[in-house]
Amino acid sequence: MLSKTTEYAIRALVSVELNSRKGQRPGFKTIARDIDAPEQYVAKIMQTLTRFKLLKSVRGRGGGFFFTEDYQQDIFLYDVVWIMEGKTFFTRCGFGFKHCDANNPCPLHNEYEPIREAFTQLLKKETIRSLATKIEKGEAVLSRLSV
Repeated sequence: MLSKTTEYAIRALVSVELNSRKGQRPGFKTIARDIDAPEQYVAKIMQTLTRFKLLKSVRGRGGGFFFTEDYQQDIFLYDVVWIMEGKTFFTRCGFGFKHCDANNPCPLHNEYEPIREAFTQLLKKETIRSLATKIEKGEAVLSRLSV
C-alpha cells in the first residue's frame, strides 16, 4: 500500500529516533545502512523530511539529522504518509480508478473501504516514537539496526 519512498521515510525517522536516544546525530549514510536502503535515495528522502520540518540537519563534524527542539508532539505515521504520498492516498480507489465512490463504486469498493479506513486509523495511532520503543524493547526490528 505504501510506496518504497514512504517506507524508507518511516524507517529513516525511526532510525533517527533510535540514534537520538543514544545521543547521536546520524548522517544519511548511517541512516541508509541502518535501514538497508540506497544512500542517494535516503539523502533525497531526508531532504524532503527536513524541508517539511520533521527534522533538522547540520553539516560537518558533529552534524547529522536530529529532531527539532519543539519535538514535543509525536510524529504520527499519518503525517509522514501525508507528506510523502499526498492527501489523496487516504481516499484512493483500491482498484485504481480516478472516480470511485459509493455512487460509482469499483468492483472492490465495498470490501476495500473498511480496510483503507482501518489502515488510516492505524497511521493516526502509531508514531515514530512508538515504533522506536517497540524496537528498543525487542518486540520489533529495523533492518540491521542494533539497539
